[in-house]
Amino acid sequence: MGVFEDIFGFITSGSLGGLPPIVMMIIPFIIGLIVGYLAHKMLKIAIIAAIILVVVAYFGFFGLSLGSLSNIADIYGPIAIQYGILLMGILPLSLGLIVGFVIGFVLS
Repeated sequence: MGVFEDIFGFITSGSLGGLPPIVMMIIPFIIGLIVGYLAHKMLKIAIIAAIILVVVAYFGFFGLSLGSLSNIADIYGPIAIQYGILLMGILPLSLGLIVGFVIGFVLS
């Protein structure tokens, strides 16, 4: 029980950068709720857009080749990996963001 008392004491007292720790925990949760909700809504639009893109490419109105996709992956792949590593580095600090994202995604 001593561990829980220490954690509860840390959450309810002191400050981190001038803000109470509870606020520092609630802000990522709220941002996660908003981002999860928007991601769920945008996923529906992205699926419809992908289906339209495949149909247009099938009929030949739009050129979609593996060579061009490989070229784009070569250009933007390292940038995506850098941002992925950065995200993995800050995830342990923002568990509330992940929980908020999941709740916002499921409840939308």
